[in-house]
Order: sequence, then structure tokens, then C-alpha cells
Amino acid sequence: MMTMELEKGLKGEATLVVSSKDTALSMGSGDMPVLATPAMLALMEHAAMTAVAGALPEGSTTVGGYIESSHLRPSKIRSTVVAKAVLTETDGRKLTFTIEAYDGETLIGSGKHLRFVVDRKRFLEKL
Repeated sequence: MMTMELEKGLKGEATLVVSSKDTALSMGSGDMPVLATPAMLALMEHAAMTAVAGALPEGSTTVGGYIESSHLRPSKIRSTVVAKAVLTETDGRKLTFTIEAYDGETLIGSGKHLRFVVDRKRFLEKL
């Protein structure tokens, strides 16, 4: 698997218009009708996945291995949240990203995310 082709600085974005299914109340991570931290983290993971998806060898994908993030401010239903990810390190199959999430111009979360390049077929065969 050739991950050496992945260049630092690859960027990805993902956007979410917050709906009732994305709230802490709906997801069970809290009891308020605001963007749930798990939903924000999933959006950040999606941004990281898309940052490298086009540069991976055929038959490969990435899977999440670790994520740490702050969640600084609440976002209400109908807010548009944009997650951004930048590939900052590569070590064989291990990819490290900086991640951020914004509600408009306001930073609502930031952190670090680790993903691993895997062969789709072999990964699923291990299940």
C-alpha cells in the first residue's frame, strides 16, 4: 500500500446543517436541543476522510483510530457547521490531521485526528 504519495497539507471539508437528529437530546449525549459533540466529531472525521480519499491507491480507504477535540460553543438547529481537516503527518499507513469545526465564522471545536489507510477488502474480511 503506497501511502508515501500522500502529501502533507491535503485538505478536506464537510458541511452539516444541524437538524433535530444531530442534537445532543436525540443522540443521547446530553439533554439539550443543540449540536451533539458526537455529531461534530463525525463531521470532523468525514472532513479528514475526504482530504485524502482522492489520493489513495485503488481499493483503499481510511478508518478512524483516534480523535480528540474541544467542543467550545453550542450550535442551534438549522445552523450550518463546516468541519475542516488538514493532513499534517504521515507515517506509513498512519495519517494525522488537525481538525476544526466552525458555526459561521465562529470556531466551535478543534483537535487532532488519527486515521489508518486500509485495504477495503482485507479489512472487511477480518470481521
